[in-house]
Amino acid sequence: MLQTFALFLLSAGAIYWACEYFVNGIEWCGRRLNLGATAVGSVLAAFGTALPESAVTFMAVAFGNTPAQKDLGVGAAMGGPLVLATLAYAVVGFFLFLNKNCLARKTCHVQVDHVRLSHDQAAFLVVFAVKVALGLVVFAIKPWLGFLFLAAYAVYVWNEIKAGDTAPEEETLEPLKILPSAEEPHLGWAVLQAVLALAAISVASHIFVNQLETIGTIFHWSPHLVALFLSPVATELPETMNAVIWVRQGKERLALANISGAMMIQATVPSALGIFFTPWHFDGPLLASGIITAFAITFLWLLFRRGTVDGRLLAAISSLYGIFALFVIVCF
Repeated sequence: MLQTFALFLLSAGAIYWACEYFVNGIEWCGRRLNLGATAVGSVLAAFGTALPESAVTFMAVAFGNTPAQKDLGVGAAMGGPLVLATLAYAVVGFFLFLNKNCLARKTCHVQVDHVRLSHDQAAFLVVFAVKVALGLVVFAIKPWLGFLFLAAYAVYVWNEIKAGDTAPEEETLEPLKILPSAEEPHLGWAVLQAVLALAAISVASHIFVNQLETIGTIFHWSPHLVALFLSPVATELPETMNAVIWVRQGKERLALANISGAMMIQATVPSALGIFFTPWHFDGPLLASGIITAFAITFLWLLFRRGTVDGRLLAAISSLYGIFALFVIVCF
């Protein structure tokens, strides 16, 4: 037990340390590729940090030998968006409130493109509603519909890159950590740092997931509950750590774009894998996670649509995750 908790804490610290290097490298990649700030967060950073959880889903649904292993993949595909829509957004609001004085701000208002983020929430909600609806029915051609989710993500990426907002040269960047003496490091160095950091994140995340699964076994949790509660918290930790780092730097636009982009990946790529390789049929906990996630996204859509978002309201959305946890523990 002590070894499990020691590895749990050490791997969490390693993920945070690696994320410091990853966000620094990915920002420089965005500058060298002349991408807008939001595209850096929603495409480059989100794609990189989404690889661990997508790999977990793929290995579970494609190569799982038992129904329990496949259930773990489906649960991860549903649990990821739940964690992002509640806990990850709440972290942004909480740390924005915590660092208000350090950032020399009079309010906790989030400084982002509210219209664009409201559109992202609406697009995600549509895709997610289809994803949940498919989990309630059974029909022969369902596996083929997985290609529609992959196509939806391709359209999203194209729109994010095409509709870039702030040019990266307008962002103040820290020196590249592996080459701090270079004022304008070459793209190759930035890519190298981001890839090495991502490899470290993947290894640390794998160790973190294993410790959480061990904790789940100790408490005799079912595979679905482990997948819905424990694994997503671990696999979404890089996005959450990125958010903490960017908010501390006053770059909540990048933090929220990273979370929004990761949510779109979670709504499409792991879902497509689950639909390809499993019956994709939901039980009570999975359906409950879908309902809570949809409610959280609707709330976020309404917030961003207003044009002014207080960080304290974002922090409050974490209560929805608590409601879900209490409901599942009591009812299932």
